[in-house]
Amino acid sequence: MSSRLGELLVKENLISADQLRQALDQQKSTGARLGTCLMKLGFITDDEITGVLSRQYGVPSINLKYYEVDANVIKLIPQDTAVRYQIVPLSRVGSTLTIAMTDPTNVFAMDDIKFMTGFNVEPVVASETAIAEAITKFYGETQSGEELDKVMKDLTADDAADLELASEEQEMNLAELEKAAEEAPIIKLVNLILTDAVKRGASDIHVEPYEKEIRVRFRIDGILQAVMSPPMKLRDAIISRVKIMAKLDISEKRLPQDGRIMIKYRKDNKIKDLDFRVSTVPTLYGEKIVMRLLDKENLRLDMTKLGFEQESLTKFERAILRPYGMVLVTGPTGSGKTNTLYSSIARLNTAETNIMTAEDPVEFQLGGINQVQMKDQIGLNFAAALRAFLRQDPNIILVGEIRDFETAEIAVKAALTGHLVLSTLHTNDAPSTISRLMNMGIEPFLVATSVNLICAQRLVRRICSNCKEELKVPEQAMLDAGYTQDELATTHISIGKGCGTCNKTGYKGRVGLYEVMEINDELRELILVGASALELKKKAVDNGMISLRRSGLTKVALGMTTIEEVVRETVL
Repeated sequence: MSSRLGELLVKENLISADQLRQALDQQKSTGARLGTCLMKLGFITDDEITGVLSRQYGVPSINLKYYEVDANVIKLIPQDTAVRYQIVPLSRVGSTLTIAMTDPTNVFAMDDIKFMTGFNVEPVVASETAIAEAITKFYGETQSGEELDKVMKDLTADDAADLELASEEQEMNLAELEKAAEEAPIIKLVNLILTDAVKRGASDIHVEPYEKEIRVRFRIDGILQAVMSPPMKLRDAIISRVKIMAKLDISEKRLPQDGRIMIKYRKDNKIKDLDFRVSTVPTLYGEKIVMRLLDKENLRLDMTKLGFEQESLTKFERAILRPYGMVLVTGPTGSGKTNTLYSSIARLNTAETNIMTAEDPVEFQLGGINQVQMKDQIGLNFAAALRAFLRQDPNIILVGEIRDFETAEIAVKAALTGHLVLSTLHTNDAPSTISRLMNMGIEPFLVATSVNLICAQRLVRRICSNCKEELKVPEQAMLDAGYTQDELATTHISIGKGCGTCNKTGYKGRVGLYEVMEINDELRELILVGASALELKKKAVDNGMISLRRSGLTKVALGMTTIEEVVRETVL
């Protein structure tokens, strides 16, 4: 497209052959688009380029700078497709989708979009620069920035040709794999994926090989979003590069592996330490890699800022300030349990206390706290670490997770012998944690006497403050969500309209929902007689416990989140 554009501009006498040569030289050295180089050199304007393309192809032109596109139209075409074909969807009327593109003769692009969307495609022409800026504006920076675009061009060009396998069944040998992983474009692409995840505030990166594509997704504010599909021929090289960075065995593809990548990243003249926890799992079409970003800057150690209701926070602080007993934090993976536990021990971390933690893995290093990394392969598990801790004169013990009877038994005994024990379990709510401990084999009288408090939690997306607006919700929908008739008149519901700040999602950041069940004498009596989780919940609510759903509805009324988010994460 670039060489054809240059020829057209010379033919129309808009630039000279010498100016074209200068622009091509700059393009080679910077990797930018030809149109961008010509404009930077001052040889031509964006409107002149668009006009030439329009006359050449007999297609209307458009100035994208002043064009706003409906978010529902943008969703029709995935970001990676828009970047690959250099197109932007503009509008849909009936069964016709209008798209802006740099090359309206690209029938492959139009056929692909027609097949993908089911609509007839009507092209209009725009310059490469305008398309690139529009992709950045409507989709966000991930794939539309010049840097990534250049890398993808590099990867699909001759540089990567030698990485292609001779056949699907044939495996690269170890030396070839290492060489491929060290190719400059591969290193650049992997580095770009890692740094882009940081820029976008992602918590996890998923690299997933399928039969005919590789998919890279980021988990942003708890929701997975597809960000790119690198060429299939680079599958082994990308996976090997990540494994080399994580110091994993690249020759072992049959077994899951775990590792860590620690790198320094310069941003705004500041050095930032990035820590990625890497996990690989063999799938049908290669190894899937998930990298969890552990960013110290996102760790909040101030308990008052986590999202607790004041009443719940008072109960929680009262429990962790007791000299002995057990405090349990429950919830699914990614619900913020680690952050709550770290906030708790940061609150208790003084020169007079000996705090010991058993974690798998140690996610963040905290000063003044003795943290132990579990190593199952040599027999250092939670139970073994707990036994050792009891001989280390501890005041407070943090156990990463209670997974089995042995760990639960030692933790309960520690709680009953003058130690404060903090730990996590995977249960749906606070009352069902009692049943889970008894199902593990712990006697009811031990559970009743050892547990001080159980905190169940979830994370929901926070409404973007930049595009927040009030929404009129039908009364029945609010009643179904859990609001009472009396609350309807005073409750105002907000949503995020979607803007550039939140990447058109309407959400930016997350806030916690908390269900704090303090074990008092009434609940202890119910536990001793083997009461069900339902009976425990009813009694706890009667005693003033705020349930997860009620915590969510309170935050909806405060304009922090939406009813959809609360309903997605909690039950009535």
